[in-house]
Amino acid sequence: MTWLNRNAGLLLAGLMLVVGAATARPARGEAAPAAYVAPVPLLWKVSGAPGSEIYLLGSFHLLKPSDYPLSKDVDGAFAASQRLLFELSPEEMNSPALPMQMAQAALRRDGSQLKDDLDAATWERLQAWAQANNMPIQSLGGLKPWFVGLTISVAQMTRLGLDPQAGLDRHMMDLAAKAGKPAGGLETAASQISMLDGMGVDEQRQMLREALEQVDKGDTQSRALHDAWRRGDATMLWQDMAGQMKRQYPGLYRRINVERNDAWLAPLQQRLQAGQGTTLVVVGALHLLGADGVVEKLRAQGYKVERICSACTEQQRKP
Repeated sequence: MTWLNRNAGLLLAGLMLVVGAATARPARGEAAPAAYVAPVPLLWKVSGAPGSEIYLLGSFHLLKPSDYPLSKDVDGAFAASQRLLFELSPEEMNSPALPMQMAQAALRRDGSQLKDDLDAATWERLQAWAQANNMPIQSLGGLKPWFVGLTISVAQMTRLGLDPQAGLDRHMMDLAAKAGKPAGGLETAASQISMLDGMGVDEQRQMLREALEQVDKGDTQSRALHDAWRRGDATMLWQDMAGQMKRQYPGLYRRINVERNDAWLAPLQQRLQAGQGTTLVVVGALHLLGADGVVEKLRAQGYKVERICSACTEQQRKP
């Protein structure tokens, strides 16, 4: 699975405009077909001080219009919440300045070329990808590896019919806006860009190499993981998304998952203090799963955590 859907909607709004991804949105308010089965949600409830709780909803950042409507469990969590939190605030996700911020950060300014950062095998694979996608390799030469890797990931997912504009984050942002519910971000666009641009050459090279590896594997794995998200299969998602990445690219995994999860704990715990009401938190599914995930980190802090899933089996309820 691509780095992108492992971690999320990281800067999707900006990158979407840069690479020209599709902009179809899921239909709103239309009745689902009689045989439609809503995705089983990756949804947990965390109880804090009396009168304060948060719902944690695991997102798949690129989805299809056919993935809607969502389950009644998600509808209930949204209705119960006075505010929402995302990785990025809706204002930043929708900012027309975001593509330019990304593009500026991605440019090489020291006179070097992308090829200088890559081993021969990775450069050869990148050339093959560029040719297959009718993209002049020269257009990539002045860019940094992290941006090229992210571009490849978005392009691969959109070819499968998965669209950033139809992602769960976007959907929930639209619902919040229509309901007049305040929505904020756990991070800023500047911090996310800094995190990517601050990677060492080895980590950036790993990110690009992984994106190319997923292209080589074709559609099968991506479709399987999308199906796993629809089933609410936390075990498979952890093993095939996070576990593999943790083994193969431990430094990259720590930077884009563990360090960010740790940074989110303080603002989430703030929402669990007395008088804070109910908050719905929507982040990439990986951030909630496994021993490094937010679910287990909050449980370790002594909070009561329970999976909310009326369609789950007992095995599925486990994070």
